Amino acid sequence: MLCVCQGTCPSFQKMNIFEVINYFRRNEKIDFVAIHPQLCATDGDNFWKILLGGNTNEITKIIVAGCAPEMQKRLFREIFRDTGFDESRHIGVDIRNMTTEEAIKAIEEALNR
Repeated sequence: MLCVCQGTCPSFQKMNIFEVINYFRRNEKIDFVAIHPQLCATDGDNFWKILLGGNTNEITKIIVAGCAPEMQKRLFREIFRDTGFDESRHIGVDIRNMTTEEAIKAIEEALNR
């Protein structure tokens, strides 16, 4: 999942987010991909509730590429608890200020954890 700070944050200007997600789709490295403009907003909580509602045991790992992993843990802790999702299955990847290629590499490394 890519979270892109509304798509206007300067820290995402060096990458093409569509190239990033298509790389993983084409190479069948993931089950699905999503882009959200701001997972830390109220509609982000709604997104998590729908995505995780009743499916928490079927999802083995969620990689969120966006802001700092420590920030993600704080922002998503409550919604993960509320939906019953084991937060240890969340992997945050900081892709701010990266090029497309750097972001792909960082996400690849997270997939291999």
